[in-house]
Amino acid sequence: MKSCLVVDDSSVVRKVARRFLEDMDFVVEEAEDGKEAYDKCTAKMPDSILLDWNMPIMSGLEFLKLLRAYEGGDKPRVVFCTTENDVGHIAMALKAGANEYMMKPFDREILESKFQEVGFG
Repeated sequence: MKSCLVVDDSSVVRKVARRFLEDMDFVVEEAEDGKEAYDKCTAKMPDSILLDWNMPIMSGLEFLKLLRAYEGGDKPRVVFCTTENDVGHIAMALKAGANEYMMKPFDREILESKFQEVGFG
């Protein structure tokens, strides 16, 4: 089965994303900040990551840069999920290695379409 790590400091966002992703047959893990996500990825790399931008301890962008530099960190398909809709933020995320980008709030249809675009679903 395909796996997804949901990284967001909001337990509500993690819970909603988990429900949608499990309906899409993903095995879901959760992390509430970039450091916890990085630790989980270095222990067992997921197939995909749904990643928040603004988090305490380590931001999504900092996490993504570390992940992509880590051996095997180029493999997961990363969908950035944020309230930031500035074109500059989108460009930074893509340059750092994000595969896709979506805005909060999201619904099942948006999430499914983004995961299809990165090769899942």
